[in-house]
Amino acid sequence: MIGAIIGDIAGSVFEFRNTYDYNFPLFADGSAYTDDTICTIAIADAILRGGSYEERLHTWCRKYPDPKGAYGGSFSRWIMSDKPKPYGSYGNGSAMRVSPVGWAFNNKKKVAAEAKKTAECTHNHREGIKGAVAVAKAIFMLRTTNDKNSLNDIIATYEGYKRPERGVFDVTCQGCVPLALDIIMQSRHFEDAIRLAVSYGGDSDTLGAIVGSMAEAIYEVPDFLREEVMSILPNEMARVVAEFEAKYK
Repeated sequence: MIGAIIGDIAGSVFEFRNTYDYNFPLFADGSAYTDDTICTIAIADAILRGGSYEERLHTWCRKYPDPKGAYGGSFSRWIMSDKPKPYGSYGNGSAMRVSPVGWAFNNKKKVAAEAKKTAECTHNHREGIKGAVAVAKAIFMLRTTNDKNSLNDIIATYEGYKRPERGVFDVTCQGCVPLALDIIMQSRHFEDAIRLAVSYGGDSDTLGAIVGSMAEAIYEVPDFLREEVMSILPNEMARVVAEFEAKYK
């Protein structure tokens, strides 16, 4: 899941002022973790501790109520509710937080079932669930086959979906996930994947997180990127990352 966090932080300063420069500074002034990282940590923590995805998301997001870029409006209301209920979302939030599932479970059926659970506590629209399942399955396939062509069946499920134009701020799963899959197929190495994602524009931190989560499964993550983001994270988040990687990688 470190790939998702790297992509999130790299894209964080460009979410509302996009860059189209492939050679952008990976950690520009003001780079920080956003809701994407907090939610990813929550999913990993749920897997490690055996808690529910809903409860861990609720707890972690309340603990960090003001991330860079803020939470979306509907998700903010979900966080603040004492009795949160799913709200039919098909936003890309379900896809950006799911990466720990792709590492923690060891068959496609279980990966899909757990990915569905991570989504449906908030993003219970069929497209919200589909996006989470697609990303988790892609991570599983990439890490177990080391072959990008293993994604062809997942990509085929998005045939006919319209890819957002460069710079269009599309926060839906049906816009963001097929684009992320396309970027992975084009990419040559981990840093290349992050640069292609962030410099595409639009919802740059979340696209970076989704692409980064898949890139980690097929490419080696450079040590300097890992060390930089671990130094940015609060200690309790860094501990979750370290514990998760020690157990599942």
